[in-house]
Amino acid sequence: MEKGLKLTDILVTIIIALIFGVIYKLWGPLYGVVSTLGLHVEQLIYGMWFIAAVVAYLIIRKPGVALLAEVAAAQGEFIFGGEWGVATLIFGLGQGLAAELIFAAFRYKRYDMLIASLAGIAAALASIGIDYYYGYIGDLALWNLLILFGARIIGAIIISGIFAYLIVQSLEKTGVTNLVRPASKEDYKALG
Repeated sequence: MEKGLKLTDILVTIIIALIFGVIYKLWGPLYGVVSTLGLHVEQLIYGMWFIAAVVAYLIIRKPGVALLAEVAAAQGEFIFGGEWGVATLIFGLGQGLAAELIFAAFRYKRYDMLIASLAGIAAALASIGIDYYYGYIGDLALWNLLILFGARIIGAIIISGIFAYLIVQSLEKTGVTNLVRPASKEDYKALG
C-alpha cells in the first residue's frame, strides 16, 4: 500500500472531516444539556470530538490522515459557528496529533477496534492537557479530576473507539471504502 497521500485521499478526508465538523457543531448543545446532570456525566459523550481522526484513518489508512481530519473537522466546527471559537482549532490539532501518534506507533498497519480505542484515549489525554492549559480543570479536587479523566476516557473508548470502528465496518460491508482504497496484493491474489 502506498503511504503518501494522493489528492483523492485528501479530498475524501476533508469530506469526512466536514461531515464531522457539522456533527461537532450539533454536538455542542447536547454536551451543554448533558453537563447539567453533574459529576462530569457530559464527559461520557466527549469522545465524539475525537471521532473524525479515527474514522478517516480507518477508511484511508495512510499517515497524516488522522491529523488532517481532526484539524479540518475542528475548522469546520469553527466555521459553522461552534461555541468554543478559535480554541477549537487548538483542540483539533492536539487531538489529531495524539491519535496520529498512536497510528504511527503501530506503523500504520493496524486497523482494529483496539487501535481505534487507543487513538481515542490518546486524543482524550491530549484534550485534558489542553483543558488544563486553558484553566478549565486546574482547580478541581483530585477526586473530581479523577472522575473527569475516567469519564472522558470511557467516552473516548466507546465513541471514538468502538463506535468509530463499527461505523467503518458498516461502510466496509457496503463496499464504499473500496472506492477510496487501492486493491491490495491479497485482493489480486484472490482474483487469480
